[in-house]
Amino acid sequence: MPTKTTAKLKSEGWRIVETTGFLSLIGPLWEREVDGRYEFALPTEDKHHNRRGRVQGGVLMTFADRTCGMTARHVSGRQFMATVQLDTHFLEAGNIGEILISRPRVVRATRSLIFMSTEVFVADRCIAMANGVFKFLKGE
Repeated sequence: MPTKTTAKLKSEGWRIVETTGFLSLIGPLWEREVDGRYEFALPTEDKHHNRRGRVQGGVLMTFADRTCGMTARHVSGRQFMATVQLDTHFLEAGNIGEILISRPRVVRATRSLIFMSTEVFVADRCIAMANGVFKFLKGE
């Protein structure tokens, strides 16, 4: 990731999220809290491109899934959960080099499930929307 992008994100209050496994291949992922709500950023790089040279749809889905799940954990205080369903709508292509922003929110929570929603933006362009259902799991 270019140093200019890193400096910009840090100056705007973003911090890197520690990740392991699959997500470490996609990231680094950044987060910040604004007015009590979590926001996430993913600067896109060449490794995120599809055959047309745009941001791969699977990257957008993974980003939406992870940011909704992270927000669900923050809000619920529950550490373990699994994605039960994720519906994603692609509205516009993202370009390599752009920074993706996700601002997830809780739609509803029950004793065993939490329903989440997010929109993925590049600047003021909404390029994807996702709704997810996450199941709370007992400690593993």
